Amino acid sequence: MRHQLNYLFQPDTRGGTLLVLAALLALMLANSSLSGFYDEFLHTRVAVVLGDFAIDKPLLAWINDGLMAVFFLMIGLEVKYELLHGSLSNPHKALLPVIAAIGGMLVPALVFLSVNHADPVNRQGWAIPAATDIAFALGILALLGKRVPATLKVFLLALAIIDDVGVIVIIAFFYTADLSVISLAVAAASTLVLVVMNRLQVARLTPYLLVGMVLWASVLKSGVHATLAGVVIGFTIPLWVGKKPVGHRLEHRLKGATEWLILPVFALANAGVSLAGLSLASAVSPLPLGIMLGLLLGKPLGVFSFTWLAVKLGLAKLPQGTNWTQILALAVLCGIGFTMSMFIASLAYEHEEVIYDTYSRIGILAGSTLSAVLGFYLMKRNLDKEHP
Repeated sequence: MRHQLNYLFQPDTRGGTLLVLAALLALMLANSSLSGFYDEFLHTRVAVVLGDFAIDKPLLAWINDGLMAVFFLMIGLEVKYELLHGSLSNPHKALLPVIAAIGGMLVPALVFLSVNHADPVNRQGWAIPAATDIAFALGILALLGKRVPATLKVFLLALAIIDDVGVIVIIAFFYTADLSVISLAVAAASTLVLVVMNRLQVARLTPYLLVGMVLWASVLKSGVHATLAGVVIGFTIPLWVGKKPVGHRLEHRLKGATEWLILPVFALANAGVSLAGLSLASAVSPLPLGIMLGLLLGKPLGVFSFTWLAVKLGLAKLPQGTNWTQILALAVLCGIGFTMSMFIASLAYEHEEVIYDTYSRIGILAGSTLSAVLGFYLMKRNLDKEHP
């Protein structure tokens, strides 16, 4: 028992473990006598005022707009590294995860819309099942140890990163409010300053982060979602200046902060679904059902079928040392949406009644949990046959 507990907190698995614990704690708080305190705490107003400039939002919004911007900063740095030096730097090797990721975003959205096409409000959540939670999916895969081919882990990482890029594009184009021209102008000027610093090979992080804060605040005020500022900052910070690690060092630091703080706090703030008054009929109503089916069926169908087509058409090859059963199991694991799906849900139903948010979280939790269990079972069964 002690060995199993230690394994859950190994570097490869602790991210997923902490997410699960935070989500369970949130569910317990939301369905206990502390639910009122939990809800009130998340809606505590927090204001930052500098002269005529002010940001006044509830704590939940600071978590979703602020902490998640830091998470997307790390994603920006990761994508940049993979494009320059990693699994996406070779166009031939990058093609398969790109094609798989496209299928993994397109098919779940179509599955969701097939269930919710009649309701215009429900339809706003079409992108919810299109997301994959990197930490969770890699954490589940890591539970199976070194028997999992390293090339399969790289394939999942590349696929999930491209999936994140897709989510960023979706947020930019489909989940933005009315735009403020002045704020966008400030954001553009801040971006230009960051690009100039990059071209001048500025090696200190502080100037990037200070200008980045201005960029984040202006994007927040512009109507475009503030997390996109994190991606821009990540792309403009140089990974290396000469032999000095700049972005590379920041990415390493942010991974720890993301793993131990940002994603667990996000899960704690967003996974608290009150089950009071919910019936089985409401749990399988079109909104939660569409999300659950999108994650559990749409994701694996999209990832696997697009991968199969790419290989059969000769566009790409399977990762070395893998087989189709492992690709299927990995495709099922991609149905773990969790944090990213909840993040999109918070944007999709931001201005709707709270029941939409509740139903979407139920669908996300059900679809992600079933995908994790089924994906783990399929992968373990295959590996047990390969390595009895």
